[in-house]
Amino acid sequence: MKPPVRHVLEVDDLSADELALVLDAAARPPEKPVLAGRGMALLFEKPSARTRHSMEMAVVQLGGHPVSIAGGEVGIDARESAEDIARTLACYHAAIGARVFDHRVLERMAAVSPVPVVNMLSDAAHPLQALADLLTVQQEFGDVAGRTIAYVGDANNVARSLAIGAAVAGAEFAMATPEGHRFADADLERIAAAGRPARVVDDPAEAVDGAHAVYTDVWVSMGQEEEAAERMDAFAGRYTVDEQLMSRAAPDAIFLHCLPARPGLEVTPEVLYGAQSRIWPQAENRMHAARALLALLLDTP
Repeated sequence: MKPPVRHVLEVDDLSADELALVLDAAARPPEKPVLAGRGMALLFEKPSARTRHSMEMAVVQLGGHPVSIAGGEVGIDARESAEDIARTLACYHAAIGARVFDHRVLERMAAVSPVPVVNMLSDAAHPLQALADLLTVQQEFGDVAGRTIAYVGDANNVARSLAIGAAVAGAEFAMATPEGHRFADADLERIAAAGRPARVVDDPAEAVDGAHAVYTDVWVSMGQEEEAAERMDAFAGRYTVDEQLMSRAAPDAIFLHCLPARPGLEVTPEVLYGAQSRIWPQAENRMHAARALLALLLDTP
């Protein structure tokens, strides 16, 4: 009997054991060309640098053929419904990756797709980035469980997926963010249900104190341009990761950022490009983590 189709729209679509398998497999060359002779559709409503390159190369390393598609080529819910796009792409491809504005589009695609749908980014989640982040922590410290990841900034899609992933992996997630930019109650409940609750505070120094990894992201994400002035007022001055803040972390702490960064805003250049920064291994790990995840989803009897 054919096993049910697996989709990954958020990190907790993986169990703790599966997450551990993905992180371990990502550290090694692929064992099987599970995409040999097959393709993967990579649909981009949003522009991308790391996502497109990491996903295309992950598919190639698994023996497959990536086909990147601009959003305008298919016109989600304008030219054709999200459901019919998923059904069509599944006629040709072994899996579908989609980078979209609205998370509900992914849910609708996954509801009808006979092949795996992977979230390459939505307004609600960025699970592939979280897998790369956790892989970077594991490479640095040997494990993720028992480590503390401190996040300074907005409770955006990157922060949400990282918090959920940390909980699944058994790490502590501490976050410093101002009122009005915190996780919704439903997000906090989901994080806690994934393994352990997030610790959310106002003071960055309190969140970073003793942390093994210090993480930040831009204060204004794609689609939030109209909120830029308010966001700058909320974050500027206090929520910049600088050398003084990094000194509050563990002596061997690393700095992480999903990129692209705005040096001088959410992080100073001295930290972004300094000795504690792991932003380039982290970027490379997007490819390794994606490859391992696809191998898990597609290596079925």
